[in-house]
Amino acid sequence: MTTLLEIKSSVLRQVQACPTFRRRAEGEPAATNADPPEPAAGAWKPGDGVEFFAHMRLILKKGEGRQGLPCPEVLLRSGSPAPAEPVDPSRGLRALTQEEVEMLYEEALYTVLYRAGTMGPDQVDDQETLLGYLQQVFGTSPEEHAEAIERVKKAKAPTYALKVSVMRAKNLLAKDPNGFSDPYCMLGILPASGAPREPGPRTEQRFSFRKGSKRGGPLPAKCIQVTEVKSSTLNPVWKENFVFEIEDVSTDQLHLDIWDHDDDVSLVEACRKLNEVIGLKGMSRYFKQIVKSARANGTAGPAEDHTDDFLGCLNIPVREVPVAGEDRWFKLEPRSSASRVQGDCQLVLKLITTQRDTGMSQRGRAGFLSYMLLLSRLLQFEHRSEEPKASCWRGELSGPAATILCLHGAQNNLSALQLAVLHWQVSSRHHQTRTLDYGYLLGLLEDMQAHWEEASSLPQGQEESLADSFNAFSEFGLRLLRQLRDFFPASNSTAVYRLELLLKCLSKMQIFQPSFEVCSFRTELNADISAALKRGNREWYDRLLNTKSPREQSGPQRLAGLVELADAVYEDLQSCYGIYASLFHSITDIDFFTLTFRQLERLVAEEAWVLTEELSPKMTLEVASGLFELYVTLADIQRFWSSIPGRDSRSLALAGIHGPFLPAVKLWLQVLRDQVRWRLQGAVDVDTLEPMDASSKHSSSAATASLCFSHIQELWARLAWPDPAQAEALGTQLSQDLCAATLFYTELLRKKVDAQPGAAGEAVSEPLCVVLNNVELLRKAAGQTLRGLAWPEVPSGPEGVLPRPLLGCAQALDEDLQQEVHTVTAHLTSKMVADIRKYVQHISLSPDSIQNDEAVAPLMKYLDEKLALLNTSLVKENLSRVLEALWELLLQAILRALGANLDVSADFYGRFHFTLEALVSFFHAEGQGLPLESLKDGSYKRLEEELRLHQCSTRECIEQYYLDKLKQRSLEQKRFGRLSVRCHYEAAEQRLVVEVLHAADLPPLDANGLSDPFVIVELGPPHLFPLVRSQRTQVKNRTLHPVYDELFYFSVPAEACRRRGACVLFTVMDHDWLSTNDFAGEAALGLGGVGGIARPQVGGSARARQPVTLHLRRPRAQVKSALRMLEGRTNKEAQEFVKRLKELEKCMEADP
Repeated sequence: MTTLLEIKSSVLRQVQACPTFRRRAEGEPAATNADPPEPAAGAWKPGDGVEFFAHMRLILKKGEGRQGLPCPEVLLRSGSPAPAEPVDPSRGLRALTQEEVEMLYEEALYTVLYRAGTMGPDQVDDQETLLGYLQQVFGTSPEEHAEAIERVKKAKAPTYALKVSVMRAKNLLAKDPNGFSDPYCMLGILPASGAPREPGPRTEQRFSFRKGSKRGGPLPAKCIQVTEVKSSTLNPVWKENFVFEIEDVSTDQLHLDIWDHDDDVSLVEACRKLNEVIGLKGMSRYFKQIVKSARANGTAGPAEDHTDDFLGCLNIPVREVPVAGEDRWFKLEPRSSASRVQGDCQLVLKLITTQRDTGMSQRGRAGFLSYMLLLSRLLQFEHRSEEPKASCWRGELSGPAATILCLHGAQNNLSALQLAVLHWQVSSRHHQTRTLDYGYLLGLLEDMQAHWEEASSLPQGQEESLADSFNAFSEFGLRLLRQLRDFFPASNSTAVYRLELLLKCLSKMQIFQPSFEVCSFRTELNADISAALKRGNREWYDRLLNTKSPREQSGPQRLAGLVELADAVYEDLQSCYGIYASLFHSITDIDFFTLTFRQLERLVAEEAWVLTEELSPKMTLEVASGLFELYVTLADIQRFWSSIPGRDSRSLALAGIHGPFLPAVKLWLQVLRDQVRWRLQGAVDVDTLEPMDASSKHSSSAATASLCFSHIQELWARLAWPDPAQAEALGTQLSQDLCAATLFYTELLRKKVDAQPGAAGEAVSEPLCVVLNNVELLRKAAGQTLRGLAWPEVPSGPEGVLPRPLLGCAQALDEDLQQEVHTVTAHLTSKMVADIRKYVQHISLSPDSIQNDEAVAPLMKYLDEKLALLNTSLVKENLSRVLEALWELLLQAILRALGANLDVSADFYGRFHFTLEALVSFFHAEGQGLPLESLKDGSYKRLEEELRLHQCSTRECIEQYYLDKLKQRSLEQKRFGRLSVRCHYEAAEQRLVVEVLHAADLPPLDANGLSDPFVIVELGPPHLFPLVRSQRTQVKNRTLHPVYDELFYFSVPAEACRRRGACVLFTVMDHDWLSTNDFAGEAALGLGGVGGIARPQVGGSARARQPVTLHLRRPRAQVKSALRMLEGRTNKEAQEFVKRLKELEKCMEADP
């Protein structure tokens, strides 16, 4: 037995692991006819299901990218170069005359030949390289170039000056008792002495303005300047500017002293008065005069008491000042080796020219004008047309160009702001003639913003020129924004980034508006941008309308074009929301999406209203198809707006537009109904009822049907009809058509499989398995589609609950398909009935000499083989159904075998009991097969009971008969009436007292509608009470509510009353004078709980006990099972018991 119980179906254990079918997302299955090429809109013909659904897939394909709000990652599909922007050579700086070009050439050469200062590491120090570069820029011949250089060399050298800004000092030495100092600076230029300075370190002594100097020659008083005194600080901040003329750039040096001021007199005033003295000889006399003048009003005393304390000095050769100027901290130096100093001083130094012997200077051209012209010339030369990525050029100048501009800007004393302004002016103008990178232009604006605090120092001419450049660039940018979709397509990430930078440039320009005093460029730039966008939207729409749906065409001709136009508008709105909106909102605070959506939605709505009115009287299948597709796109546009939080579609121009489309939608849905049927018919015709491939268990027609239903569901969701009442009517009709199509498909399958010849001796039919899988697949697909056809009910119902018509339709279809599945399952298992009965008969006929597992093995092997085939052919749900059907067949076959073999040995029934346990274990398969609750229900209980009873003795069967009566409950309590009795046991007399009180609601068994009832009282089982006879009450004529109040005594021992199955059986009969008495009902009362038997009687009258109400009933199947067991017994006790009961049954069968 152990060996057999280990026989489990490996197939059943794998049921849970079997993958369920998933609908392919790729389209039609391979087994069906190949789909034709995608047809044009409206080109399908009625009756051609394949072509119709191909057109439907086109509509659905457009909706794939319309689910939810668009993501920038999806829209930005290309990183190719941005489209070229329009350029106009006339928008650059004006062209120079030949004379002006020559003057500019001279200015550039003069700048290079008379340069002064130290070149930086990134600058070109070779003069010949710079001059050669200028020759290339201006395109002169070698002879012309040499002549120009000679002319410039003969010109007068420029007059140089040193601009010095004393900014601050830090960490100075404390000279005052309070721990601070009162520092001031005295600075000036030490001119050349005529004799070259000996090289080498000066360790003994440094020059000081306060000490006498042995250096010869006069020092003009105007070369000395003094800063203000900063009281009580070691970190003074001055920020004072000075300009010193330079006689000899190569030998002059800047000298600066920092002193701690100890007097209350004004050194600045003393220095000013001394500057009026001319012709002083010697440094010592000069500074003595300063001291005398400064102390003229001081208190008398020793000179050293009033001497300022030295804090440090600086000596900076002018020739070492960088060409571009410098802003740096200089470490303070002592005046001698004995001096003690500390700290640093920050200076800003710049070497400039105050007089230049050039044509431009002689004509009074400001330095910034010549710089602007030179920069423009160099920029044009550097930005060569042959450059591969000319539009991405960021203004990177070559070394010679940057060096020349640096020299020219420094020599002309142009401030950082002026340089930033000039570079913006020239580059922004140049951009309009040759495209530059917007990041470069934005950087120029940011550089200009960083120095804008100096805006008041801008010359009026340069401010006017800057305003003009802003105006020109704004006009250029607005023209580009009008053609936003052409120059900055949303799918091109490079173009979108350029748009972002352009908007930042336009936005950055508005920062400079309040600073313009002479003139302004634009005061309402955001309003101008909005106007440009609106104008651009209209121009783009009109161009699209004229291309796709010109008004000169007829209505049907325009319809297809209007569908394309609506699709293009939707895609454009996606781009506006996903790409453009965030840029405009974050940079310019313009709601570009709302602006564009409102404008385009209104324009599309106007065209749609006009066209639907024109086409309504001309409704054809082609027109209905086009209008349906147009409406789906218009509905998508409305949903797009509604999907954005805080947006209400009721205010749109498209609101209510569904009305004119209703006739077209109704006609299209009627066509859909017919096309679905034709499509299903064609799919079944070519279906071979074989699995599509190794991974699926359904055939091609099921995949086609499932895909059709899925398309219908998606299309209904896209339709989203807004009117609830109309949506209910459309949805109800569509759901009914869908249900009819589903049943139509199952009918086609049934006819198909019936027409196929079955293989001889084939117990498991593969076509039937495929049909079963097809029906199951379609049941799921249709159910899902019906749930997807829900519409908003007029009174809003609970969320998630289907509308009542749709729910009823879904339930009815599910019942029909379940019935169809049951029918096919029964047909499939019917082929196995004969084999199952044969193997069960083999078990029943097996001799007692062989083991049980040997007798059952053929049946188990057969089941394992067949279920292996079923598992490979059926999906999980259908396999479970087939298993349940096979289980029932097995139980019925065993019951049939038991009925055909009565009064056989106990080993016979023990073998079948073993078989039943083995089958339960086989079908349960350790939890992978059928659940035990399902296996041990219904026929199993009956079979188990019969097997148990067959193994019982006659008396045990009789006792079971009475136990079943005690367990029986009346399912229809009011049908057969009720009986009230009272029962107790008198231990002293050893007798059982039974009192029949009354009955009520008895069934009428006579022709007059009444009965003549009496009650038979007997004890059972008979073998427990062999000497006790039954007793009966009096007959109560013509009543259904008899009252008896009769006592009956039964002399029986208490032990007998406590035995298993002991009871009092009350049988109510209808007395007939001329025929057999009629059975009315029966009831049983167990003696185990009667007072005096279960527990001793304690005081009180037995009649005072509460009566018991028993509901009368008829014997049920479980009661008759024990009787059938006894019928097969041949012993006398069993035969007599059966005979008495059959006499009672005759009375029952005589009832109407």
